[in-house]
Amino acid sequence: MAVRAAFEWLNSCSGCEIAILNIGEALIPLITEHLEIVHAPILMDHKYLGQCGDGRKLEIPEAEVGIVSGGVSNTEHLEILLAMREKCRMLIALGTCASHGGIPALMNGQDRKEGWEGVFATSTTDPGCAVPDVEVPAPLDRVYACDEKVAIDLVLPGCPPNPARIAEVLTAVAQGRDTLLPGKSVCDTCPVRREGKGAVSVVRRFLTNADFDAEEPVGKMRCLLEQGFMCMGPVTAAGCAGLDLPPSCIRAGVPCRGCFGPVRRDGNQMLDMMNALASNGIDFKSVVDRRSLLRFSGAHGLLRQIRKNPAGKKG
Repeated sequence: MAVRAAFEWLNSCSGCEIAILNIGEALIPLITEHLEIVHAPILMDHKYLGQCGDGRKLEIPEAEVGIVSGGVSNTEHLEILLAMREKCRMLIALGTCASHGGIPALMNGQDRKEGWEGVFATSTTDPGCAVPDVEVPAPLDRVYACDEKVAIDLVLPGCPPNPARIAEVLTAVAQGRDTLLPGKSVCDTCPVRREGKGAVSVVRRFLTNADFDAEEPVGKMRCLLEQGFMCMGPVTAAGCAGLDLPPSCIRAGVPCRGCFGPVRRDGNQMLDMMNALASNGIDFKSVVDRRSLLRFSGAHGLLRQIRKNPAGKKG
């Protein structure tokens, strides 16, 4: 018997939805045999307030499982998320925006008014424009991860999550069995060659290629952190490449950027990375922008606006 499923997207780019489509041919039996999709704005014309728009409450059908992508940044997002929690027996946060705030939560580090004006006013090219305030949802005070507003039963991070991982999770949920998500760090699953601490003392920005031979297996490349590059592997959850594959960025010879979020559900990647650098003999003061280490996980109150003192200086 197929499980009723509802899909929603909030403050997102649709990358998670594209990842679902990228499941490929395996998606067909998944949605024909295991899932009965009862609500999915990206796939079907299902009105929130009735077909004629005359309703007064969101009409999201009841479902055994709900899948939500994107974080919560305005009143509409919050209303939809609350309705999904009410109607869905199990609620899954899909993607790093839903689980940890993602890229949109970078706004949390700015003054909200200045940030919105920077997005909408475009003063350099279109003088006179203003932040829209008519018939648009009011913004919240910051960008929130879904679990800051409602109870979330399962978190599947990634920017976007790997299609094979999504398929495994949805199939397991539909079949009523447990699904095992990675509990290790990127470093725990990384095949690169390690020669020990103390090779470098400062962090280099990734402005030049790492030292490796693209024709050789990734296992012959020296650890990028040992080469001095800011690799977030020690503090980032594994699983970005799907099932039993080396981390995606590392396979391309690129340092991990932290898109899968912290290893610990309540972890702080910035603080944990500072500790990792210190333990490897690297001067953490050489990091150009420490706050950027929270580029994917700025929700949960971790990325806060920098206050300015009366003299106008940041403090």
